Amino acid sequence: MLIAFSVTPLGVGEEVGAYVADAVRVVRESGLPNRTDAMFTTIEGEWEEVLDVVKRAYEAVQVRAQRDGASGRVSLVLKADIRPGVTGALDAKVAAVERYLAAAAE
Repeated sequence: MLIAFSVTPLGVGEEVGAYVADAVRVVRESGLPNRTDAMFTTIEGEWEEVLDVVKRAYEAVQVRAQRDGASGRVSLVLKADIRPGVTGALDAKVAAVERYLAAAAE
């Protein structure tokens, strides 16, 4: 399964890069296949392990926000593609789109 998520602390101002970095660090340390872009981080794995990583990423953001004097309120946006038995989708989906784009350019 793929889960794309975005986690943002509320009440800390406009600069949230350090908070997001804390969340991405948790994801990367998990060892699961992942990719981060300007809007979301996507993780691939089994249901329980992926949701555990998302929870720990959220907690990392919440702890930092509270330490910085904010309320600890956090916004979490999550989107899941649940396809039992499918692995390698993180790269395969992008590769398929690239093939179509390449074919259209010929």
